[in-house]
Amino acid sequence: MTQIYTELPKRISEMAEGDEEFRSELTQAIFNGLLELKEKYAEGLKDQDMVMIQQIRHKVKPTLLMFDLEPLTISLQEGKEILETEGFSSKFQDHFHDFFNKVEQAIAEVGTLVKVN
Repeated sequence: MTQIYTELPKRISEMAEGDEEFRSELTQAIFNGLLELKEKYAEGLKDQDMVMIQQIRHKVKPTLLMFDLEPLTISLQEGKEILETEGFSSKFQDHFHDFFNKVEQAIAEVGTLVKVN
């Protein structure tokens, strides 16, 4: 697996400032947030619930920005624009597949950091 988020371990360590317990908790929190993002985004698509997608996007956006998970941030913005202009169209379906791959990659990479802790 090629890593996309190569700076993530460094960013987490910088935020933790040497506190290993906090680093572990922070890593777990990021991991849990990504799992929730994947679950709620998929559920929002299944139920065609724009509000659910908007809520989870707003909830995780600060974490994505803080830890420079840019591919996911960009994908979420693209999804937002598609929903606002076309709703749950085939274009959103295509976006979802791209988003799903990106969130799976992020979960896998953060998952390796959780196991390290």
